[in-house]
Amino acid sequence: MIHYMTTNGIGNAWVANELHQLDRHKIPFKLHAMRKPAEHFHASQWAKDMDNATNELYPVSLVTLVIATLAAPFLFGPRFFGAMFNALFAKRESMRVRVAGLYHFAVACYWAKQLRHQNVSLIHSQWIHSGGTITMYAAWLLNKPFSFTGHAADLFRERCALQDKVDRAAFIVCISEFHKDLFMKMGAPEDKLHIVYCGIDVSLFSPKEDKDTGELPHIVSAGRLVDKKGFEYLIDACGLLRDQNIEFKCTIAGSGPLEDALKQRVKDQKLEKIVTVTGKALKQETIPEFMNMGDVYCLPCVWAADNDVDGLPQMLMEAMACGVPCISTKLVGIPDLLVQGKTGLLVEPNDAKQLAEAMNVLMHDKQLQQTLVANGLVHVKKQFDLDTCLEPLVAQYRTFLGSNTQNQTKQQPRSTEAKVQS
Repeated sequence: MIHYMTTNGIGNAWVANELHQLDRHKIPFKLHAMRKPAEHFHASQWAKDMDNATNELYPVSLVTLVIATLAAPFLFGPRFFGAMFNALFAKRESMRVRVAGLYHFAVACYWAKQLRHQNVSLIHSQWIHSGGTITMYAAWLLNKPFSFTGHAADLFRERCALQDKVDRAAFIVCISEFHKDLFMKMGAPEDKLHIVYCGIDVSLFSPKEDKDTGELPHIVSAGRLVDKKGFEYLIDACGLLRDQNIEFKCTIAGSGPLEDALKQRVKDQKLEKIVTVTGKALKQETIPEFMNMGDVYCLPCVWAADNDVDGLPQMLMEAMACGVPCISTKLVGIPDLLVQGKTGLLVEPNDAKQLAEAMNVLMHDKQLQQTLVANGLVHVKKQFDLDTCLEPLVAQYRTFLGSNTQNQTKQQPRSTEAKVQS
């Protein structure tokens, strides 16, 4: 059994998609979460069932954690003292990280106590910040291997004990070449690193019909309304194009803490007739309908002031699978997906002028649109379809599960239950 730890269960669309595919590959797993998701982004029954079956660690009382930690030396013997010594004295990024790590060590004692009579082949952490700390110590206590997938904020803004985790992991999932290079610089041997793109189920998306309706070119974008998405630069780029008397419209879908600020930015630049910020998150099942409204998809990701950044945005893949040409920025894993001038256009981050120029070119160059769409579809199907991109991860899981699983893991046909509902 693979025990799969995440921050908030299927509160991230990628977690749900990955685990749904593992289920189709007949990889036995149990989903654990630090806390229950505030929301999730699938309307399908399989997602609701997965959410209901998730084991949430929090809330847990301080008394419970103290009791679990006091019991741990008797349950886990010398491994407890080795892990505790690491939590107390190993190199850490800051005192705050040290204190948080000690708390998460106690949570690991509590969780390992739950797992010690269960079938545990491997413990995997999706993200490697706090949940990764719990995972590393629980695996240490249980004398089981652990692995992890690193993304963005967990590797930079919220980095904690990362060197220890890189050193102790049985294998590491890299979501792009950028991530592989990062871990190699930290001393990870190449044979421990496996590129597994955060892909999509391409069968749920289809290119829009090419209909020239004579309407204004439509720029679409979507994502959580937070700094790292760079939506402020998209709004500013729209202002630059408006000032050049270029006619178009732009829709930004999503919800988040910057909703009011972004709407005010639109108002301040007198763009209300051009730019719409919906303030509503998209459900996975409604993404194709949204993408099909657009002529160009634009996601101008930036490195946020708090050191957060997008690793490899799934929404770009979904736009490409819907046959919408894309523009984004030269950050982290994005160049793995958007190959400049072939599968998409890339601009420098934090540069509204470059962004406006790329938007103007792509809105009006039909030949370039067709080239990017055709190449993008091939690229996404070949490298980022969940049917194939998860194979390295499935192979690793099968290795740790042992030969008994290998004869039972033939992929099942895609369920009609997961089909997009327009």
